[in-house]
Amino acid sequence: MPVQKPVFRVVITARDRATMLALLARRRLDIGGSPRYSGDGAVRIDAYVPADQVDALEGDGVRVEIVGDETAVARERQKEVGKGNRFLTGDPVPRGLGRLIRSDDVS
Repeated sequence: MPVQKPVFRVVITARDRATMLALLARRRLDIGGSPRYSGDGAVRIDAYVPADQVDALEGDGVRVEIVGDETAVARERQKEVGKGNRFLTGDPVPRGLGRLIRSDDVS
């Protein structure tokens, strides 16, 4: 498996809406959630950015705060994923709270 570059979750704060729109026009970012506006006109968004691109986002009227290392979080979550094929047991029918609807039951 190839070595993956770390991806950070960051909060980008721009001094105003126009500055944020200019940044988003220059950079294709993986945005998480919607923009948040403060009383002074500043705009904040969450984004997921490769580690080697974080510094390039900073500029006139734009601040970037690293919130966490999402690659490390993903590696930890990957440990929770089961190994093998759960359908190879003697009972291949999934069980749960759903209701089986037969084709003749559909109106």
